[in-house]
Amino acid sequence: MSKTLELAIDLLKRQSNTPEDAGCQELMISRLEPLGFNIERMRFGNVDNFYARRGTTAPLIVFAGHTDVVPTGPLDKWHTPPFEPTIKDGMLYARGAADMKTSLAAFITSIEEFIAENPNHAGSIGLLITSDEEGVAVDGTVKVVEALKARGEHFDYCIVGEPTSNKVVGDMIKNGRRGSLSGKLTVKGVQGHIAYPHLVKNPIHLVAPAIKDMVETVWDNGNEYFPPTSWQISNMNGGTGATNVVPGEVEILFNFRFCPELNGAGSTEANLKERVHSILDQHALNYDLEWEYSPPYITPRGNLVDAIEEAIQIAYGIKPELSTTGGTSDGRFIADICKQVIEFGPLNATIHKLNECVGVADIEPLKETYKLTMEKLLLAADERR
Repeated sequence: MSKTLELAIDLLKRQSNTPEDAGCQELMISRLEPLGFNIERMRFGNVDNFYARRGTTAPLIVFAGHTDVVPTGPLDKWHTPPFEPTIKDGMLYARGAADMKTSLAAFITSIEEFIAENPNHAGSIGLLITSDEEGVAVDGTVKVVEALKARGEHFDYCIVGEPTSNKVVGDMIKNGRRGSLSGKLTVKGVQGHIAYPHLVKNPIHLVAPAIKDMVETVWDNGNEYFPPTSWQISNMNGGTGATNVVPGEVEILFNFRFCPELNGAGSTEANLKERVHSILDQHALNYDLEWEYSPPYITPRGNLVDAIEEAIQIAYGIKPELSTTGGTSDGRFIADICKQVIEFGPLNATIHKLNECVGVADIEPLKETYKLTMEKLLLAADERR
């Protein structure tokens, strides 16, 4: 059993249902302290986080991730107990195997090997670990980043260990994520008996033409890194439950996954809000609208993308695709103090599902990818000093 697999199993045994850490971070810290890392435990609310750094000079490469996992779902639907890691037919089964404790284990062992071979390397190595990524994500990475920013600390490179691979491990790197802009729209009408239409104002009927306009709107055409912005309704609620009452209001929850503006193409938070309000106002609706925003980020080709692409080709024998698809990640927060952020990790086919798993044969190449990336970035810096 490799050191990476052994550590992954040890992490996977711990029932770290979000926002619980269940001792995962202390286990990681116990491996980092002997390597000379300065450890800062940073607890906010009921969330455990830590920031570790070895070295004081640039460039600083940081590995970021989370120890918390999503709920297991029905235990009787799992082939094996979700917190009893099991290897079967070449697969390692456990909750968090793909998302993302295998990546955490690979962070640690890649760093151990790199430092053993390069004890006096140039630059610095860091880790930013939270237990609040799968939950509300308000006391985790975002708070650590705010604290680091307040004291003027910035990263040169950051690798987030999210499960980014699509069909085979190594086929996809996330070099950015779309923005997320959610709206809670309440359209008001006049409630009344359904048999007296002249005495009511049906808010569902009133908002329907505006919904049609927003569905048919081309918000943008995308750009070099992002697909076009999409607008979707996720929930619509109205009515009293009675079949003979017109509701007094209807609540609509919607979301933009938007292409951020880049070189004159894409959208901004302000532009999307302005256009939505314009459509609603054109239809003379009486409404309230609350917004919730999650920022996008993008890392164009550069030192980090080039280094991890080369590392993946050596470790997995495949040339990865750059992608900005998928949901949000903590990369959006880290980008506030780091110009080059990418995400790379195992297959995402089983994340958040029953019987989550990773291929055992993919684990050592993952460790090797992280190690080779450090070599390419830090040893190159060593040659320049």
